[in-house]
Amino acid sequence: MVCTVCQRQAIGGLTHPVCRTRYTIDGVFPSLVYKGTVKKLVYVFKYPPYLTDMRQQLVDLLYEGIIQKEQFVSLMQEPAVFVPIPLYQAKLRKRGYNQAQILAAGLARRFDLPVANCLKRVKQTKTQVGFSKEERQRNIAGAFVVKDDLSELVKANAHVFLVDDVVTSGATLREAARVLKRAGIVKVWGIALAHGE
Repeated sequence: MVCTVCQRQAIGGLTHPVCRTRYTIDGVFPSLVYKGTVKKLVYVFKYPPYLTDMRQQLVDLLYEGIIQKEQFVSLMQEPAVFVPIPLYQAKLRKRGYNQAQILAAGLARRFDLPVANCLKRVKQTKTQVGFSKEERQRNIAGAFVVKDDLSELVKANAHVFLVDDVVTSGATLREAARVLKRAGIVKVWGIALAHGE
């Protein structure tokens, strides 16, 4: 498990205190390593022919992986909400579904917690594959805005868990967390099905 800001080893996936700022993500909990069979599963989940019937198995893998993480389990003792990383509208229309939404909804059922679609993707970003850490950050900058008034969400939940399928450099989760924290949310964490290099 690494600190999503500096990419160095971190206890339990928490952001190092020295890397933390007011708008930094608090930590990320990936379930699996993005290689081999996991990489193939994620690929068929995201790309044609879009095998959404795999959703239950992938939700199960995500759930089983994150409940092994002590820090995550302790955070779940307080009120929490899942927020899926949104797709750009054109990509959502083409794919027909958002894989992060499917994962978030599956986790919400397992934990009996709400899902809040409070982020909107306003910038069509290029795929992050093959980009350096700096290029990923530039590519995703300004990609998200808060959709709704977050006051009720903030009052009701101590922790917001951003949900995505794969975390590599963490640029997407960091940018989404920054937008939510600027809107007044205090604790923002990331959950991913898989962690890649």
